[in-house]
Amino acid sequence: MRIEGVDTFSLLGFNDNHLQMIEDRYDDATIIVRGDTVTLKGEAADIAQLERIFKELTYLLTKNGSLTSNDVGTVIDLVYDLNPNLRKEHPSETDSAGVVLFTKNSIIKAKTPTQKVYVDRIHRNDIVFAIGPAGTGKTYLAVAMAVASLKNREVNKIVLARPAVEAGESLGFLPGDMKEKVDPYLRPLYDALDDMLPSEKLKNYMERRVIEIVPLAYMRGRTLNNSFVILDEAQNATAMQMKMFLTRLGVNSKAIVTGDVTQIDLPIKISSGLVQIQDVLRDVAGIDFVYFDRNDVVRHRLVKEIIDAYDRFNAKHNNHHGESPQQT
Repeated sequence: MRIEGVDTFSLLGFNDNHLQMIEDRYDDATIIVRGDTVTLKGEAADIAQLERIFKELTYLLTKNGSLTSNDVGTVIDLVYDLNPNLRKEHPSETDSAGVVLFTKNSIIKAKTPTQKVYVDRIHRNDIVFAIGPAGTGKTYLAVAMAVASLKNREVNKIVLARPAVEAGESLGFLPGDMKEKVDPYLRPLYDALDDMLPSEKLKNYMERRVIEIVPLAYMRGRTLNNSFVILDEAQNATAMQMKMFLTRLGVNSKAIVTGDVTQIDLPIKISSGLVQIQDVLRDVAGIDFVYFDRNDVVRHRLVKEIIDAYDRFNAKHNNHHGESPQQT
């Protein structure tokens, strides 16, 4: 569709604020504005409503000479409420106990008692540590909580960080520029976001740096205000890196730290910041720890069996040799 007879800047708002309001409500649709042309992609019902919103806003702008955020919000609410399918899926119209995020294809929610505790403690605390084995939803739920906070305008930015420790000294020898070198270590975070946001919206957020995915080392020197910050695979952060990460937190921000202390890849002589931090911050108000176990695994049913098998093997190894096996 074409925008005719009005100033595009006034229609979209300063820094595209009006456009962002529309995108936040219709997060399964894609809106691309080039000059006076608006391209809409998504479900037919969404596109029909988006066309109506743009027509109503164009009319108001022509009539009044300006648009306010209240004008835009009122038009969005009026048009959105005309779609019973959207109303049915909206959190306010649904039994949302345990629900973290509504996506186009599914509802992301806490599935185990520990996951429900985890979600509740993220709501109640500014810093939460989630510690436990792979497959328990530590990172996935944290990312979902971050996306929900962004959609609800509780934060302006999401920052996802991971140590690239597996690369070690070989990082400089990997092909490509720095982004290409570290991307493989950040891929699980991209995968989680791909499940939760339409590809065009995710690309837009990344280009505008509303969502950042960075190696932990890139966090040094920053102050993150109005942000939802996640440190994944934190067992591979050193004690100094852990302190550096936690002290990046600014005003109106929240940090989630996830990791598995049985999967430490640091050199033997370097202690894990995730192990140490449990003693350092244990009694600090506003900081909480949540511990997951095999009963919280939500991946393939065999993952639980694999975890149990390794536990039995390690126990047998300890009894036989009288010492702890090397961490894996």
